[in-house]
Amino acid sequence: MPRTVLITGGTSGIGRATAARFAADGADVTVTGRRQETVERAAKELGVRGVVCDATETGQVEALAARLGDTLDTLDVLVNAAGGLPPAVTGDGSPLDAVRAQWETNWAQNLMTAVLTTTAVREKLAPGGTVISIGSIGAERGGGAYGAAKAALAAWNAFLSAELGPRGVTANVIASGYVENTNFFGDGMTRERHDALVAETHNKRAGRPEEIAETAFFLASPGARHITGQTIHVNGGAFTTR
Repeated sequence: MPRTVLITGGTSGIGRATAARFAADGADVTVTGRRQETVERAAKELGVRGVVCDATETGQVEALAARLGDTLDTLDVLVNAAGGLPPAVTGDGSPLDAVRAQWETNWAQNLMTAVLTTTAVREKLAPGGTVISIGSIGAERGGGAYGAAKAALAAWNAFLSAELGPRGVTANVIASGYVENTNFFGDGMTRERHDALVAETHNKRAGRPEEIAETAFFLASPGARHITGQTIHVNGGAFTTR
């Protein structure tokens, strides 16, 4: 039987590359995204299922879980790839209102998407399954509201691992460094910024979405069954641990 895989934020960047990797292995893959047109296009191009779901909205996540319940008996792999760097908040409110809105938006997109989706489908997770959440080097330094949300994601993952471990389900975070060919920076990426981020690495290049996808694929493999509760850094040496 093919493995069943759910990937939130699976229409572009790291999420899409991860969906492509599992689909190439013959898995039964479902991707989600916020916009109908991008979900339909990704599903068609990758040969996977597509479901429109804004994972910050509880009602939509509940509907996603109900839909999966109608089509899947169990879920083998959950990849929480939804998230990103929200645009700066502007408006007529006070400076404190803007700060609060910025932090709440980052919290919703980069922590609660994973918490809500995982909670909604956790009873579907099969023994031997895995939960993988996409974190960031921003959790370790200079990440502001975004980095704080990703740091909270790693802390929550440790708790999740302890909860799911007795059922034979692993839970890990992949903390990516600078990865090219994603929508993360929007129009904010300049040549100077690119060069500075590359200069921080040991191998003097940006990461690729496919490399994060391969790490996720490994974490869902039989060889990774004793790896759980961890944050795996994939950043070319821009941030090192010991």
